[in-house]
Amino acid sequence: MSTNKIETKLSNASKRLLGQPMFKILAEVKDLERQGHDIVHFEIGDPDFETPAHIKQAAIDSINNDQTHYVPSGGTYRFKEAISDATEKSRGFRPKHEQVLVCPGANAIIQYALEALVNPGEEVILPNPGFPTYYSVLSYCDVKPVEVPLYEEDNFIMRASEIEKRITDKTRLIIVNSPQNPTGGIIPPEEYEKIVELAKKHDLFILSDEMYSRIVYDEDYKFSSPSTYDECKERTIIINGFSKVFAMTGWRLGVAIGPEEVIEKMRLILETTVSCVSAFIQDAGIAAINGDQKPVKKMISTYNERRDLLCDGLNKIKGISCIKPRGALYLFANIKELGMTSDECASYLLQKAKVAVLPGTNFGSQGEGFVRLSFCIATERMQEGLNRIEKLLGSKA
Repeated sequence: MSTNKIETKLSNASKRLLGQPMFKILAEVKDLERQGHDIVHFEIGDPDFETPAHIKQAAIDSINNDQTHYVPSGGTYRFKEAISDATEKSRGFRPKHEQVLVCPGANAIIQYALEALVNPGEEVILPNPGFPTYYSVLSYCDVKPVEVPLYEEDNFIMRASEIEKRITDKTRLIIVNSPQNPTGGIIPPEEYEKIVELAKKHDLFILSDEMYSRIVYDEDYKFSSPSTYDECKERTIIINGFSKVFAMTGWRLGVAIGPEEVIEKMRLILETTVSCVSAFIQDAGIAAINGDQKPVKKMISTYNERRDLLCDGLNKIKGISCIKPRGALYLFANIKELGMTSDECASYLLQKAKVAVLPGTNFGSQGEGFVRLSFCIATERMQEGLNRIEKLLGSKA
């Protein structure tokens, strides 16, 4: 059967799949590296730290103890207990085990929640710029994205007043993300209070992406969560995971917390598609939560130093300006003075300076005029990348 004929037989849902645009950049980067070029990687948010030794050892011990069989699809009792303990300490409430779902990474939670809560043709409100998986899952599920613009002059905060303007009788869900990817913006508690009131008034669910909840740099901008208002019993679903803060991107371990009825439907989707998350991975998660936190504190301290270095360095380069992110692992740099689109700038830096960044438009239309840089790379490589960009574009001094 010819390729064209196969394409005509593909499902409508498959034709709506968008994927994650950053992987197109990554493929180009890998091609250049195969040609022998030395590339400085600011494009992907994959921590350069190793998974802490005690976490790896916990997985090894678990495998050696034959924890290699099926476990309950929602998660093991021991891991759920650890999640409940950690949630009580960090957010002030203790979720029941029936409110907790252990997932193969946090990305999957976005799809499980959308499939459980939103019908085709209905609407979901989300930030722009925002994490690309939101857009891809919405498109795949045939759900209309309704975008709330985030503004640099407002520190990229998602505002309740802007959300309210976009609520219709088709709105089912509001996605919030704080600390935010790609901007590092943090939603303050008083804004969350207003967002929660809106959700109550219009009987909407809130999907709260809290992947970077531990990665906050400034005391004045502490992490807060809408879950503290309803304890995830009524309308809030938390997305969280182990990839970033514990340097466990390859382990694929995520956790959802939400109303029992919603979590049960999400569990059935997980059970139908992947059965369960491996027991030894969950045992590693227990070690991550309950074990030595010094490696985590060291990583966050290092990210803080890198954030300052990268932000200060970019602000010295002609045509580039940036505000200091308050959390997460990314800097959203304004390149409007360069007179290039975001795509043109990313391509120019890659081809001429061998520095890989992501166009801001990978994260939505509001990202035009920006590029995203990850500070998940070693300080010396970061400085090398800054030197290359400055050499290409010139210094403001």
